[in-house]
Amino acid sequence: MPATSNRTRPDLGAGEIRRTRPQGSTKGRRRRYDSPIRREQVARTRQAILSAGSAIAHELPSWNWRELTFRAVAERAGVSERTVYRHFPSERELHDAVMGQLEREAGVCYENITIDQVSAVATRVFAARGAFAVAPSAVNDPAFAAEDQRRKDALLGAVEAVTPEWTPEERELAAAILDVLWSMPAYERLVTAWRLDARQAIRAIDWAIRSVVAGIEGDRRPEPAQGHDPIGEGTDGA
Repeated sequence: MPATSNRTRPDLGAGEIRRTRPQGSTKGRRRRYDSPIRREQVARTRQAILSAGSAIAHELPSWNWRELTFRAVAERAGVSERTVYRHFPSERELHDAVMGQLEREAGVCYENITIDQVSAVATRVFAARGAFAVAPSAVNDPAFAAEDQRRKDALLGAVEAVTPEWTPEERELAAAILDVLWSMPAYERLVTAWRLDARQAIRAIDWAIRSVVAGIEGDRRPEPAQGHDPIGEGTDGA
């Protein structure tokens, strides 16, 4: 009768016995601490960072966010730079998150915007502008470029939704003029060159936007410019 095979291997040392521990063992590993309280603390810290970034953005003398650094945000939020990095691994992610915070504070949302909401949203943007210390200047921070593209996409989508018979060019022209009226340079020119106060500037832009929206909803398409075409003039027969 064959012998039973319940013997241990004679060459199995203590070190090898340790290596035979089940793979699922957690001994020696750092446990991840997660609980509703912990998640709430993380959310509060993240919000403190975003609020600090928003406060700094309101104080900057220009739209250039080079001074919106990890160190500056950490000091304002009362946390370490490592904590800020933990929430936002790159400066671009930090800036994008602060931009989102500013939009929420202003009550601005570009997602699923409809043509009849354009004027109201633009009014909120300009009303929030007065809370910033920044002087009129060019915008060159990537976070603003991304926000600008989202606004353009939102306006084009809003126009497309109510102009099913228009050509792509007609829709683009209508969305583009709404974007110009909505833009910060338009507001700043009214305030600086025309010396309107904030209320007057917002009123003028709101009136212009509502006029364009009424034209779009009334199926009044952008027509070719009257008179000579200065761009195409002189090209025939060249």
